Amino acid sequence: MTDFKADVARVGVVGCGQMGAGIAEVCARAGLDVKVAETTGDALEYGRTRLSNSLAKAAERGKLTADELAATQSRLSFTTDLGEFADRDLVIEAVVENEQVKTEIFQVLDQVVTRKDAILASNTSSIPIVKLAVATSRPDHVIGIHFFNPAPVQKLVELIPALTTSEGTISRAHVWAEKVLGKHAIRAQDRSGFVVNALLVPYLLSSIRMFEQGIASREDIDSGMELGCAHPMGPLKLADLIGLDTIVSISEGMYAEYAEPLYAAPPLLRRMVEAGRLGRKSGSGFYAYQ
Repeated sequence: MTDFKADVARVGVVGCGQMGAGIAEVCARAGLDVKVAETTGDALEYGRTRLSNSLAKAAERGKLTADELAATQSRLSFTTDLGEFADRDLVIEAVVENEQVKTEIFQVLDQVVTRKDAILASNTSSIPIVKLAVATSRPDHVIGIHFFNPAPVQKLVELIPALTTSEGTISRAHVWAEKVLGKHAIRAQDRSGFVVNALLVPYLLSSIRMFEQGIASREDIDSGMELGCAHPMGPLKLADLIGLDTIVSISEGMYAEYAEPLYAAPPLLRRMVEAGRLGRKSGSGFYAYQ
């Protein structure tokens, strides 16, 4: 039987926020050696706690045995020094949706990751992969691997090759996502929004405009889509789960790419982000959370 883990056994994850922690958990639970990086000790400790709590909940729900929990935890290590990623076979960047920040990270990874055919991937939702690829000396080994929140639960990943990405890199990423992580991988062109967000974000923005214009209450908008269209979660609840700041970032990237009014963030959404009402992660968004 082919050992699909042999090619990519050591994974690095840059960022331990909501998405980074989820990606790290998925990889560690799949039996991979995972090193997670954050910018500061405080951010790293917060991320470590987030990861530990998620694994503990999985164990409580019977998704992990006590032995599997201990083994998963033993595969996780943490650092504030990207230099420790030298031996990684695959590094996934999962930081703030900011092109300059991501580009600088890829430039550092290009210098420190010693395996020349290592895959350098981004979890970006909207930033062109080619812009990150050309910031390195190995653009043929750069690809988008876009997970969905919460990463341990959602089965889909989008694979986004840049114009520079080699077929070998695409194939290795596809095998890794499906055979090692057990995800379902779909391939998208390197266009802002890719497949899912190109369809989802205009829908979310339309629901926010509907609420902003007083056409219906937040509860009725969400109930309408849940009960009328069999969606598991209404659009405003989903926006809170994703993070309103994330939606603004994605919409800005898509509007810059396509200049279509349906991708423009409504004023209410921008004001909520400016007020720090980011959704579940801040405790309040369209709804209040404990």
